[in-house]
Amino acid sequence: MSDNSHIGELNPPNRLMLTPGPSSMDPRVYRALATPLVGHVDPWFRGCMDDVQVMLRQIFQTENRITMPLSASGSGGIEASVVNTLEEGDEAIVAVNGTFSDRMAVIAGCTPAKVTKVEAPYGKPVDADDVRRAGKGRKIKIVGLAHGETSSGVVTDLDSFRQVADELGALLIVDTVASLAAVPLHIDRQRIDICFSGTQKAISAPPGMSPITVSPNAEEVFRTRKTKVQSWYFDLTTAMNYWGKDRLYHHTPPISLIFALREAMRIVLEETLEGRWERHRVNQLALIAGLEAMGLEMLVKNPKDRLPTVTAVMIPAGVDDVKVRNQLLDEFNIEIAGGLGPLKAKIWRVGLMGHCSQKPFVLLFLAALEKTLLDQGLRVPSGAGVGAAIQSYTHVDTAAAAVR
Repeated sequence: MSDNSHIGELNPPNRLMLTPGPSSMDPRVYRALATPLVGHVDPWFRGCMDDVQVMLRQIFQTENRITMPLSASGSGGIEASVVNTLEEGDEAIVAVNGTFSDRMAVIAGCTPAKVTKVEAPYGKPVDADDVRRAGKGRKIKIVGLAHGETSSGVVTDLDSFRQVADELGALLIVDTVASLAAVPLHIDRQRIDICFSGTQKAISAPPGMSPITVSPNAEEVFRTRKTKVQSWYFDLTTAMNYWGKDRLYHHTPPISLIFALREAMRIVLEETLEGRWERHRVNQLALIAGLEAMGLEMLVKNPKDRLPTVTAVMIPAGVDDVKVRNQLLDEFNIEIAGGLGPLKAKIWRVGLMGHCSQKPFVLLFLAALEKTLLDQGLRVPSGAGVGAAIQSYTHVDTAAAAVR
């Protein structure tokens, strides 16, 4: 038998998670995680589930009956969305402008449906007119896209895609993993048919759950399928039986994660969605002002295309991607992320999500990055980043005071 005496008590470092997810959590959410476990059919827990669904509908801004957290990551949300809608003979169009929108196309390609990718360069949104042209004269079952593309920091306007989906007679499926609770979104008003997200991003709950909501139109598509859903686990018509009024057993959910999600959503709604959206916008403006004052460039050139939760920063020539990230981690306890796929070693991805989207964290990061870049031999104007960020905040405060 192996000697495990060298394995000590679990004591992870307390990082500032300025990544594209997971984000750091409010102490209240940690306390919720540490509360006593109850059974998944316990009457008390059923009441807790009711609370979760009520608040999730408020955050999605929907009255949809099927609104629940899937026991899965955001990628599970992608899979549930496409396998429940697509079957043999169907056609799908997926707008691809990054790693995670491409993942939707890949997962859709695992179904018997025909999948067409309409692409844009990383750093730009897909043009809805290109989707319109790709689907013209064809019967399209779904149009899918990422509202916030986590890999490149791009946000996409949804209204133009709803219009195109209407013209094509298609359901609109939207990935809001990196945008829910941080970017304006109204499921019912914008008529999004299936929308999924992740708990570990702007909601600032632990990873492991994928909130999803399904419109009545999409429910009808589920009911009229000619074939069985390819996945037992992600078949929403059976999974909903547990989250429906009868609470019929489907699988054992992650009870402690649901406790944490409940508390995290209480924090979201205490702040108000509008207040949270504005906080994310203001903090990203200050971050970008600081980065640009240090001489750094953004991947996303058009400000209106920038996702408030993830800022993609071009790595300057001669600077080592991994060394910078390791020094931020070792010296300042700050974690940021590198690029994925074709953007590997070309960008840093700085996340300001949920609990992490705060003025003190923006200023701390800019000061830490300046010191790290100086150590790398890059000439950075002393204090320029923090100074520009403070000026950005001052401008916002002055404008808000003028409105009042």
